[in-house]
Amino acid sequence: MNESAGSGLLGGLFGLVWLAIMIAIIVGMWKMFTKAGKPGWACLIPIYNIVVLLEIVGRPLWFIILMLIPVVNFVAAIIISLDLAKSFGKSTAFGIGIVLLGFIFIPMLGFGDAKYEG
Repeated sequence: MNESAGSGLLGGLFGLVWLAIMIAIIVGMWKMFTKAGKPGWACLIPIYNIVVLLEIVGRPLWFIILMLIPVVNFVAAIIISLDLAKSFGKSTAFGIGIVLLGFIFIPMLGFGDAKYEG
């Protein structure tokens, strides 16, 4: 096998893994939104999904502005993730898991036994 064919195969493999992770996140968010009584399709619409997420966690809509400011958006995302875990009756450690390994913890929230406590 020559070098370019090996690179193409490796790139294709990484592409498939990325696609599988993205599908797991989208389906997990869809289920999570549905559990919270919101439309599942809302997770697919940019910016509107943040609006719905803020409604789920009980934060004001002006948090969207914080999400547009560099560096501040990281802090706001951490706060939202911790609030998301609490909204579903999970611990702060689970919220930190959402921050660090969202591709694992969001599907766990969507498919797990967590119930929305609003």
